[in-house]
Amino acid sequence: MSEGMTAIAPGAPFKVLGIPIAAVQIPDVVAKMEEWIAGRERSHYVCVANVHVIMEGRQDPSFGEVLRSADLCVPDGMPLIWVGRAHGRALNNRVYGPDLMIDFCRSTKDAGYTHFFLGGKTGVAEKLSHELQSRFPGVQVAGIYSPPFRPLTQEEDDAITAEINRVAPDVLWVGLGCPKQERWMREHRDKLRVPVVVGVGQAFDIHSGEAPQAPIWMRKNGLEWLYRLYREPRRLWRRYLIYNTKFIFTLLFELLYS
Repeated sequence: MSEGMTAIAPGAPFKVLGIPIAAVQIPDVVAKMEEWIAGRERSHYVCVANVHVIMEGRQDPSFGEVLRSADLCVPDGMPLIWVGRAHGRALNNRVYGPDLMIDFCRSTKDAGYTHFFLGGKTGVAEKLSHELQSRFPGVQVAGIYSPPFRPLTQEEDDAITAEINRVAPDVLWVGLGCPKQERWMREHRDKLRVPVVVGVGQAFDIHSGEAPQAPIWMRKNGLEWLYRLYREPRRLWRRYLIYNTKFIFTLLFELLYS
């Protein structure tokens, strides 16, 4: 190493538009989740961040604080991986939410961990739990809940929180979509007796068979957004065409003038 240069610690976060992103890969996240489960000292939440998530945090300071408060904010999105590499981080692959769920279940299926699935349309969480138990017979499901598509009353919110705490899962997977799931995790972290809470919205639909997945070559080359835009242009055109463009120009401005 050249004189005057400082070594970058493995996993050291880098900032993307003010949001600290952990320089980790899926095996690192799985290991950290298992560490939290073993300690079981408090609830930790993981945000899986892509360009949409980062831009939401940039435009809404309260949501930016939700991301900064996460125990881990991981890079789900090749643009974030490219930024990490530019900061000297050895990142090969994105921490893609659906892959994180599958890899965790695969590598810990014999550990006896229990899972709770919160989110998805009616029936989706059931399909997801059946699929994961079919693929990985050691996976134990402690509970499922698909909330209505409206704000919960305080009584309803207290009831589902109490149910989650009653069954005390090792991992709570939250599939409410961005930014709702991230806000929910932050608001409930101190109320939950669950060591690991992970927001992986799209994983619910993909692994339950409700939504198709982009080909692997598109996912590995930062083109998943194009596949999803093709599938759902009316719903997603603003997110991808406007947010992605804003992200590029905001990032360039920050790099040039910071």
